[in-house]
Amino acid sequence: MLKQKIAADLASKVSEVLAMTPARDIEKNLKASLAAWLSKLDLVTREEFDVQAQVLARTREKLQELETRLASLEPPQT
Repeated sequence: MLKQKIAADLASKVSEVLAMTPARDIEKNLKASLAAWLSKLDLVTREEFDVQAQVLARTREKLQELETRLASLEPPQT
């Protein structure tokens, strides 16, 4: 029981020390810089991409249907 308490206290102290190191600030700054850089790019979410892919597939199907219909209405070429 005493060993577990000592281990828990030691882990807690190590966590506190690591939280106060510059590494934490560097991580925060890096995340902020990366987020700012990514926001400048013209990116879409996966969900938006999937929706647009579905719209494109339906559009292609409709175009194929219209092309077939048009071909059936045109007189045969000689």
